[in-house]
Amino acid sequence: MYLINKLENRITKLTQKTFSELKFREREHLQEWIANNPNSLGEELLIIQKEFSGFNDTNERLDLLALDKYGNLVIIENKLDDSGKDVTWQTIKYASYCSSLTKLEIIKIYQEYLGSNNNAEERISEFFDGKEIDEIFLNQGLNSQRLIMIASNFRKEVTSSVLWLMNFKMRIQCFQVTPFALNDQLFLNVEQILPTKSTEDFAIGIATKAQQEVEVQETLKNRHHIRLEFWEGFIKESNKANNLFTNISPSKDNWIGIGIGMSGVNLNLVASKNYCRSEIYINRGVQEVNKDLFDFIYRMKETIENQFGGELEWERMDDKITCRIKSELTGVSYFEKEDWNKMYEFMIDSSVRMEKAFREPIKKLNKYAKSER
Repeated sequence: MYLINKLENRITKLTQKTFSELKFREREHLQEWIANNPNSLGEELLIIQKEFSGFNDTNERLDLLALDKYGNLVIIENKLDDSGKDVTWQTIKYASYCSSLTKLEIIKIYQEYLGSNNNAEERISEFFDGKEIDEIFLNQGLNSQRLIMIASNFRKEVTSSVLWLMNFKMRIQCFQVTPFALNDQLFLNVEQILPTKSTEDFAIGIATKAQQEVEVQETLKNRHHIRLEFWEGFIKESNKANNLFTNISPSKDNWIGIGIGMSGVNLNLVASKNYCRSEIYINRGVQEVNKDLFDFIYRMKETIENQFGGELEWERMDDKITCRIKSELTGVSYFEKEDWNKMYEFMIDSSVRMEKAFREPIKKLNKYAKSER
């Protein structure tokens, strides 16, 4: 691996290191790195537990337990400089133990990981792009669990067994992690070595098809009907007051949104069984870009809130790709029609005030984003 020096138009070779010579440890370092940045494994994962030991009749612990975007449990086993020869069997054992976990058990496991300062159901709902917790299917099927093994070096016993198991459609990935040094700077390269890209695409295709089939279940039809009716009523009431949502169609989703002058920055309205809210939602596709834009606009917080006429909740969401600034009303539900007028009134009022408060800041944000290109 080489470092590019753009000014001098030269490259400098980085020195490959081992974790042991750098005195890094599996649990204290590698596990923490992955837990705090699971996106380093090439996808969005939600870490729901570390050192999980909730297995009956055994004291074994798996390193990291996660959820992927399809509701599958992901078992992550970390090693350092050597994978060892038994890591495949070890990971398969953990997957078998986790295969029987129910949705309620998974939520409980995640709540224990979060502690009392966060709500597991809300965090899971956010991870699944605002879906209601009742609509989210977790750990469906005895063969839905995924296995990820991470090490600096994989023994042939491991890669051979992984390749053989892949023939039986077991969803296993091997990531090679390599530390590098340049003077006092340290770098980490994370590279998927198994399966090959073509095999991975095929596996993802299977997961997508399975998820789509699950979501067609009859239980969701009634929920979608209620949402369509709710948003029809909202748009009708909103059009009486202003023209913000005139061109928006009713949706079966729990949110609708409009652009407010900048690509990737929207004014959304969200309704659920527990709350409704207006929000400025920042998602330009790249986590670092979103956080930078959020930080820029956060510097105008006092001016924005004065214009809005009240406090807003500023959610940078460092563990997510997106960011959000919201005004929320709790204790209401779109399942309860007697709550609808109260929800409509709140969302119409807060969205108008929010659009006005962010009008000038978004213009400045646009100029800032263009200057950073």
